[in-house]
Amino acid sequence: MKTLVQYLLPWDFSPTVLLICLLSAVAYVRGLAVLRQRRMAQPATWQSIAFFVGLALDYAALQTYFDYLSQHMFWVHRLQHLVLHHIAPILLVASAPFQTIRCGLPQWLQERVLEPLPRQTAVRGALRLIQSPAMALLLFVGLIYYWLIPSVHFAAMLDVHRYLLMNWSMAVDGILFWWLMIARRDRQGTFAVGYGIRILILCLAALLQILLGAYITLHRTVLFDVYAICGRAWNLSPLVDQQLGGLATWIPAAMMSGVGVLVVLYHLMHDSETRQQRSLVPAIGESRSL
Repeated sequence: MKTLVQYLLPWDFSPTVLLICLLSAVAYVRGLAVLRQRRMAQPATWQSIAFFVGLALDYAALQTYFDYLSQHMFWVHRLQHLVLHHIAPILLVASAPFQTIRCGLPQWLQERVLEPLPRQTAVRGALRLIQSPAMALLLFVGLIYYWLIPSVHFAAMLDVHRYLLMNWSMAVDGILFWWLMIARRDRQGTFAVGYGIRILILCLAALLQILLGAYITLHRTVLFDVYAICGRAWNLSPLVDQQLGGLATWIPAAMMSGVGVLVVLYHLMHDSETRQQRSLVPAIGESRSL
């Protein structure tokens, strides 16, 4: 039990991570109560579970002993980014928590911040640029490539500010990208992207990650020698450590794109069925009038 507690305690405590995770959880729970009180539609049970699991994964990747291991083993570092950039954002976006969290926030915060913020020209312009399909793909894959440039990775692992920037950029970009890819179109407003374009982006993202992962896995020399300076947590060959990290970049990341494609296809079939049902309503009404 003592060992388990040690693994769950923060390696490098961050009040920012704690506050964001804690306040998000409290706002979500409070939002569920508000929705129930107002007799409004509530998220499904699986959505609530997905939200809390995604939030817990983000916290675990950033604030437990897992963070220490990711600083001392390359393959654990790649798993950390797989969680921050793929798995946790997919769960959080799939849970569609924004309306619930909004209802759980204080009224003054909703009126003074959340409502006027999207109407600001600068904010809308920045979001429109970042959430354009080409830029979304560039940022999503580009951040992976950038932080894995050996010289950039070396500096990030030895500088606490760059290390935090690296992890936060992966977490934030992951939410933005997967929201654009797998959220329902009726919830995206003016930022909605066609399903065909989404599938194309996901396939390109998978291909580019496969190429990077294969390059790292099959490279015969050590690319990331910073872990020899930090000291490896386990007695593992540097080349084997690198190969395992390459496989983590190669296979699971591509699988996440496959999951995204399946979600998009589900939305496509659901929207198609909805349109068919709506088209039948006038026809039924006309037949009854005759």
